[in-house]
Amino acid sequence: MKHEAYLFGGVAVFFLLTDVAYIWFAREPVGIAALTVSCLMSSVITFFLVMNYKRKGRRPEDRPDGEIQERSGRVDFFPPHSPYPVVTAAGVTLLAVGLIYGAWLSLIGLGLLGGGVSGMVFEFSGRGDA
Repeated sequence: MKHEAYLFGGVAVFFLLTDVAYIWFAREPVGIAALTVSCLMSSVITFFLVMNYKRKGRRPEDRPDGEIQERSGRVDFFPPHSPYPVVTAAGVTLLAVGLIYGAWLSLIGLGLLGGGVSGMVFEFSGRGDA
């Protein structure tokens, strides 16, 4: 993940330099905000990758002598079926439509969205697989 961290760090530096030049020459608030947010988002990804590299070390694909067998084994648990993505999609849809037609519809959509997201988060929490 070290190389990916360098890549996103370079993207963050690019957005930072572009943002500074844009502030100096253009002085237009929407572009400044967009470039600043882009710099911050790529910095967050860089931070995540650096912390993951420090915590887990080098991966087999980062080493020249890495073997395919080193990454074999159980990948993770993938849920077979769940009603919560459909509930979440309905909540987002009602929330968006409610912004146009009325706050009461947005409140219903917000409730559905909260239920769907919390359902996805806690659906397999008692699985006991750690």
